[in-house]
Amino acid sequence: MTKVITDVVCPFCGTLCDDLAITVSDDGKQIIDCQNACAIGAEKFLHTSQGHGRVTRPRKRQPDGTYKEITYDEAIEYTAQMLAKAKKTLWYGWASTSCEAMAIGHKVAEKAGTMVDNCATVCHGSSLLAIQDVGVPSCTLGEVKNRADRVVFWGCNPAHAHPRHMSRYSIFPRGFFTTKGHKGRKIICVDCRYTDTAKCADEFIQIDQSYDYEVLDAFRTVARGQPIPDVVGGVPKEKIIKAVETLKEGRFGVIFFGMGLTHTLGRNHNIDIAINLTRDLNDYTKFCIVAMRGHWNVTGSGQVLSWQYGFPYCVDLTRRTHARYQPGDTSSVDLLRRKEVDACICIASDIGAHFPIEATRHMAQIPSVCIDPHINLTTEISDVHIPVALVGVEVPGCAYRMDNVPMACRKVVDPPEGMLTDEELLEKIYVRLCEIMGDA
Repeated sequence: MTKVITDVVCPFCGTLCDDLAITVSDDGKQIIDCQNACAIGAEKFLHTSQGHGRVTRPRKRQPDGTYKEITYDEAIEYTAQMLAKAKKTLWYGWASTSCEAMAIGHKVAEKAGTMVDNCATVCHGSSLLAIQDVGVPSCTLGEVKNRADRVVFWGCNPAHAHPRHMSRYSIFPRGFFTTKGHKGRKIICVDCRYTDTAKCADEFIQIDQSYDYEVLDAFRTVARGQPIPDVVGGVPKEKIIKAVETLKEGRFGVIFFGMGLTHTLGRNHNIDIAINLTRDLNDYTKFCIVAMRGHWNVTGSGQVLSWQYGFPYCVDLTRRTHARYQPGDTSSVDLLRRKEVDACICIASDIGAHFPIEATRHMAQIPSVCIDPHINLTTEISDVHIPVALVGVEVPGCAYRMDNVPMACRKVVDPPEGMLTDEELLEKIYVRLCEIMGDA
C-alpha cells in the first residue's frame, strides 16, 4: 500500500515549487515516486529515500585520515568544547535548513561569540549591499505570473539553475491578466553567452563580458531620451533602443538578475544601476526587479539574521553585547584567507565546493565541524561530521522563496532511526555550551 502527499514544497532551489505530489510507502519510511518536480528536485527526494551518500551517525576523523563512528553525545561535546575554547569561530552556511533551526543556531553563535555568515557572501551579497544603498522595487512571483508581459533575464540562466521557474512563473504560465501565456509576453535575455534560457527569449542581447554596468547605463540613458554611442559593451545602439522601447510599451515588467550580474566587474554597483533602471522604467509603466536566489532557503537566512540582528549576512557576534556588520572584513572567505578564525562550523552548505582553495585549506588546518545530511567535500576535510535529518523531506520547517515569501515545507517520510534534526542538535549544543561556560 502507498499514499500520496500533495502540495509538497521542493527544497532544491529558490523557486520553492509547492505543487509536488510525493508517493510514499504505507509505513512512511520510503519515497516511491515524485511528481511535478524538475529532474533535480525529484532526485533530491528519491536519492534521499534510497540512502545514497547518507551516514546515520556522527563521524570523527582519526590521525591517519580515516573516520570513526561516534555517538551524538560525543559529537555535541566536541562541538561545544570547540566553541568554548576558540577565540574566534566562523559559523557559515544555513542555506539548506529551516528558519527555526537558524534561530536556534544564532542563539548558540551569540552565546559563543562567533562570526555568522551565509551563502550570500559568495553569491548575492552584492545585491544586498545595493538594496541597502538604493532600496528595491520588487514583487512576488505570483504577480509575475499573473501580470508580467515584459520579462528580462539578465546574467542568469533559469533553464539550468531554476528549471521550473519559466514554466511556473516567468514565461509559459497563463495568469489572471496574462491569459495567452508565452504568446502574450516579450522575453529579453541579456548575457555574455548564448544560454538555454536565451533560446526561449524573443530577443537575445549578447554583451561583452563585464560590461553589464555600461550596458545598463545605456538602457537608462535611452529611457531618459538621451543619445548613446553607436556601440556599448559590444551591443549596437539600435538593439538597445529597440529593447528599451519594448520594455516601455509593456503593462507590467520584471527584471530577473543572477550571479552573471553580481559577480562581474562592478558587482554591487551593477545591481545599483539595475535597480535605478527599474525605477526609470516606472515613469512609463509598472516595473519590478527580483534576484534569482540559488539555494532553497538562502533568502530565509538573510531574513532571520535581519530580524534578529539587523544585518542579512557577515554578522560579527564576537562582542556578544551587540552585532557588527562589515562585508569584506567579517565575510567568510576573507576571514579564512586571512587566517583570522581558529575554528569553523559549516552547516547546511559546502565550503569545500564553493570557496577559494586558500580559504578551504585554512579550514582544513583548524578544528572544524560539518553539520550536513550527506557526505560532501566539506565533510571530508572536517574533524567531525554530524549528519542530521533532511529539512523539507524528513523534517518540516519554514523557508523563504526568492521573492521573500515564506513557505511551509512539509515532512513526507521519517528520518533514519535515531537521527537528530538540526533544531534538536543545535539546542543540545546550546545546553552543553551553557554548562561549560557556567551559565547552566
